[in-house]
Parts: sequence; structure tokens; C-alpha cells
Amino acid sequence: MTSPRIVVFGATGFTGGLIVDALLAIGVRPLLAGRDRARLDALAASLPAEVPTAVADARRPESVRRIVGPGDVLVSSVGPFVRMGDAAVTAVTEAGATYLDTCGEPMFIKRVFQRYGPAAATRGAALLTAFGYDYVPGNLAASLALRKAGGEAVRVDVGYFLSGNIARRASAGTRASVLGVALDPMYGFREGRIVREQGRTRVFHTGGRRRHGVSVGASEHFTLPPAHRALREVNVYLGWFGGLTRAAGLLARAAPVIAALPGAKRATDTMAARVLRSADRTRPAGRPLTSQVVAEAYDARGRLLASAELDGGDPYDFTGRVVAWAAATALAGGVRGKGALGPVDAFGLDLLAQGCAEAGFAARETG
Repeated sequence: MTSPRIVVFGATGFTGGLIVDALLAIGVRPLLAGRDRARLDALAASLPAEVPTAVADARRPESVRRIVGPGDVLVSSVGPFVRMGDAAVTAVTEAGATYLDTCGEPMFIKRVFQRYGPAAATRGAALLTAFGYDYVPGNLAASLALRKAGGEAVRVDVGYFLSGNIARRASAGTRASVLGVALDPMYGFREGRIVREQGRTRVFHTGGRRRHGVSVGASEHFTLPPAHRALREVNVYLGWFGGLTRAAGLLARAAPVIAALPGAKRATDTMAARVLRSADRTRPAGRPLTSQVVAEAYDARGRLLASAELDGGDPYDFTGRVVAWAAATALAGGVRGKGALGPVDAFGLDLLAQGCAEAGFAARETG
């Protein structure tokens, strides 16, 4: 028998490397897992502390099952998750362990909540998907706004905004994921249920600026309504495109038509795979990004009741640190509940706010 441990699956990738560094910084020595023995050995040799390694490949599910046991915390940064994420979730579920991932892909997030969540609850496993910049800050900001708004809130809108050149800063894994989901159907939460939705846009007024966003499927659609029973509508917007947001919305609305063209989806998957093969631990070029996440709660008449904002730095750095914090907290028995969980479900609002602040996202309630 071995003591429970943290396993970083995909440790040799860029985001995996950030998570490993963040864990070592707080005194945790994880098991490094990946499919390439040579790269694992090179990574382990470069670190300031001795860490164990194990070979595991998402394309060989049995190899992933071998690296996770009861009580373990498995962190996965192996994407695109829609194609490569199932092995880790299944292994954790079977072991009755805890799962964290850095996924931002809407269809995989939906899969975790709708397909894997019930089985995980039965087996005593906890699944925390989208536990990074996508989509922990929005869950926190929305929960802060809804707590202040009280029982009258029936709608919450969340906006994610970046300052800086995201095109230059995006890692190979991020670019591969974006390509992989470009033609996938999106969703929202309306009239108390998940519905298919593409290309909705809106303008936020925050920090003295007009910030444009385009709707995206996210974890907030699944995590917020069960905790706030009066909610009838949840919207999540990405504001990464600046003046091109309207064009991004039009492209999103056209995605189902484009996806129906012969070979279209295969072409984007091929491009995503090609980009993924270039992935490494090198920090992307360009100036660091800064981040802001906004949440606004409304009543049934459309009246703004409360809002909350989180200000942070580079989303990649935040992801590495918040995942490390969550994994260490989970290993110490700090996760509340089983099945597919949201960040607030798993840790509680106040503890999550503390963890996010330590990871670089400070919250401030604004009204």
C-alpha cells in the first residue's frame, strides 16, 4: 500500500510544467506522468527536488489506470480533452480518487457533468473539471455577486477579459484546443435548462471601459444553478477578441453550417493535432497578460442587483498556482462532496476566494 499522492498527468507539457513548479513551490513532490519516458526523465532531472515518474498514455487507458489509486489526486493537462481526456476521468472514477483538469473545452466539460458525474458519485470519486483560468474565476465572481444579490437573482452574466496579445501568448496546447472545438456546438443555460446556443454577444461596462464578449459553453452553466435554485439564466462571455468580438460571434453562429461541410471537422482536428505535436514547456512569447473577470446578477425585471470583479495577472500562471493549491487541499481531505463538482461546491466560497487570491486573482465586490 502507498500513501495517497498527487499525480500530474501531462507533466512534460507547458501547463503541466507550470503545475509541477507550483506544487514544488509549496513543498509537494508529485508523481510526474506522461507518454514519453525520455521527456519525463529530462524534466525530472531539471527540477530542484527529486520526484518520481511514470509512463502513461491517454491512448492506452490501462496505463492511466495503473498510476492512480484510492485517495490519490490526479491532475490532467492532457488535451485536447474531447479526444484525449476520457482515460483520466475513467481511471479516477474507478479508483474512487479526485480528478482535476485544466480543460476549457465546452463539450468535454458537459461530458464530465452529464456522463461521468453520476458514476463518480456512486464510486466515491470527485471530478473537478475546468479548474484553471477556464473557469474558476467566473465561478468565484458569480458566487460572490449572487451571495450579495440574495434570493431575487434569476440571471447571472460572467465576462472574462484579457489585456495583452493573447495570440502571441497562447501555448500550443491552447491553440490546439481552440482549433479542436472551433466547430463544436455551444450551449447556454436558459429557462432552467441547458440549451444549444451559438454566437451571443454583449457589452460589459467595467473599469471605465466598454468590454465586448462572445458567449461560450462553460462550467458555470452546470455549477451555479444547483447552488442558486432561483437562477433561470446563466451566460458566460469571453472578451479576448476586442473589436473583433462581433465578427467572432458571427463566425460562431456559422459554425454549425461550416461543420456540416464534408471534411470540415476532420480538417480542424488535423490542424489541432499538428499544433499539439509542437507543444513543449517553453513559455510562450510576448508580454505578460493581465486578466479581469466580471459577474453581474440581475432580477426578473432585468435590474442589476450586484456585481463582483476579480483582477489578476497571466492566466497561465494563475492556472498553475490554483491547480496546485486545489490538488494540495484535496490531498489533505479538503474536497466537500462526490461526483462532478464546481469549485465552490468542492471548497466552499470563502476558502476558494482565499485560494484564488493566493494564486493571483484578487476579488472585489463592486455593487
